[in-house]
Amino acid sequence: MNSPDADGLLAEQLLRLTRRLHRSQKRQLESADIAITPAQSRLLRTVAHYDRPPRMADIAARLEVVPRAVTSLVDGLEASGRVRRVPDPANRRVVRIELTGAGRDTLRQLRSARRAAAEDILAPLTAEQREVLGGLLSALVDGVPEHRC
Repeated sequence: MNSPDADGLLAEQLLRLTRRLHRSQKRQLESADIAITPAQSRLLRTVAHYDRPPRMADIAARLEVVPRAVTSLVDGLEASGRVRRVPDPANRRVVRIELTGAGRDTLRQLRSARRAAAEDILAPLTAEQREVLGGLLSALVDGVPEHRC
């Protein structure tokens, strides 16, 4: 059984690794001259997961933020030409958010930067170690059911 100190150390290592990954990804994006905030990149990825342009309320719910936060993010992304507001064909009072060609290009560049950052971070690991780490992280991300007594 792990001691609380060991669990605290693991938590700290995960946080440090996450910060290192973010810094590496930021450097990759800066070298490609891409100016985008982490919150904007998360919104772009979220919009891309929908089959059709989502409503602002859908995005807010998925991101677990207030709708006002989505409005600010969309304003910035719209100003940079990465998304556009479009009326819903069934209800013109509803506004949907659509990726533009520039938004799709940015998503490709974000994926490339994330992949390069991951390669940098994971370089010391063997293929087998990466596979084990991937399995462990999947177990944590997907959530292991809690054991109740």
